[in-house]
Amino acid sequence: MRRHGVAAVVAVLAATVLQTTAYAAPPPGACRNSDQGGFPVRELPWAQRLLDPRLVWPYSKGAGVLVAVVDSGVDVDHPQLRRPGKVAGGRDFVLPGAGPGAFDCVSHGTGVAGIIAADPTPGIGFHGVAPDSTILPVRISDRDVNDRGETLRIDPQVLANGIRYASDAGAKVINLSLAGYDDYAVVREAVAYAVSRDALVVAAAGNGQGQRSESVELPSYPAAYDGVLGVGAIDINGARMTGSQVGRYVDITAPGAQVLTPTRVEGHAYVDGTSFAAPFVSGTAALVRAAWPKLSAAEVAQRLIATASPARGGINSPAYGAGIVNPYRAVTDGLDLAKPAALPAYVPAAPDQARIDRVAWEGHVGGVAKWMALAVLGAVVLVVLVAVLRPRGRRRRWRLGWAATLPTEPVVAEPPEETFLV
Repeated sequence: MRRHGVAAVVAVLAATVLQTTAYAAPPPGACRNSDQGGFPVRELPWAQRLLDPRLVWPYSKGAGVLVAVVDSGVDVDHPQLRRPGKVAGGRDFVLPGAGPGAFDCVSHGTGVAGIIAADPTPGIGFHGVAPDSTILPVRISDRDVNDRGETLRIDPQVLANGIRYASDAGAKVINLSLAGYDDYAVVREAVAYAVSRDALVVAAAGNGQGQRSESVELPSYPAAYDGVLGVGAIDINGARMTGSQVGRYVDITAPGAQVLTPTRVEGHAYVDGTSFAAPFVSGTAALVRAAWPKLSAAEVAQRLIATASPARGGINSPAYGAGIVNPYRAVTDGLDLAKPAALPAYVPAAPDQARIDRVAWEGHVGGVAKWMALAVLGAVVLVVLVAVLRPRGRRRRWRLGWAATLPTEPVVAEPPEETFLV
């Protein structure tokens, strides 16, 4: 019995291992000091409470929209991203060989993809904005920082290649959770190419270390390029996240301080940055593009801006842009939310014969009363005439007579003569 019990336990453990075996593990040597993942967080995060994209899911969940995450890759082993068809293979532009980009060493791209499209999971509060959209992972970096903790620069040519690949792959939304102070022609041209292919490019405004004041504008690319929707970050109080860059390139804002994201392999982690504000806007764009497929990328951007919720900075603020992205309004404003009700068949009501008879009787009685009133009035007039004429007729013995002839000239009464003293 004991042997059978041990065998059963071993079988269960083996089945568990098979079910949780990673099928998107990084290639050997691809990751140095890779992120170990996190622990599941069950509470509903404040960002999902604020935006509450579940309200719009009856009308759109982003189905049929390909969203490119040009980032550090996406780990499809995460339980909320592993549904078949959720994450496409994509492409890796960092390692030689042009392999798929469906793995991640640092959780950055996985967190971005999760904010956009993570599936709801029982017992877990976190979920993505557009869970039925498809993620295209485009891996253009392998680490956020170097061994000394310094931010690593991304090769502009690699970034440009990734953007062009996403455009050619048919991505309708391209998320760029990256920013820099330098304007590289190769990146600018790649963004223009994506815009010409009707892809909505969404870019983080950047996390300027010296961005304390809202009166100072730091450069930020690719957010400042034409046709790009620049995204700033707010905190749980609705205030600009410290460091979220300020400038004319900030078109809209979204949660970016202490927001919850998926980590590679499994679990979640709280993170800061405009990098994680941008995917809230990209996910909303996917909802809109699914609900309004005839809108161009520019029209989708215009719709996101027009339906944004008011923010502290007012309209067109350099710190808050048009306001806070609003998934529900972005999708449903102007949308006929209910199917037209079918009109009931016309069935004429049966005539009310009793009422018809009553109306006819009332009309008859009214007519009789009217004629009776006229008859009584005529009798009264006749009695009066008889009462007046009868005495005169008796005096004249009922003989005809003529009225007295009137004088032809009026008789003038002469005054008596008067005597005046002179």
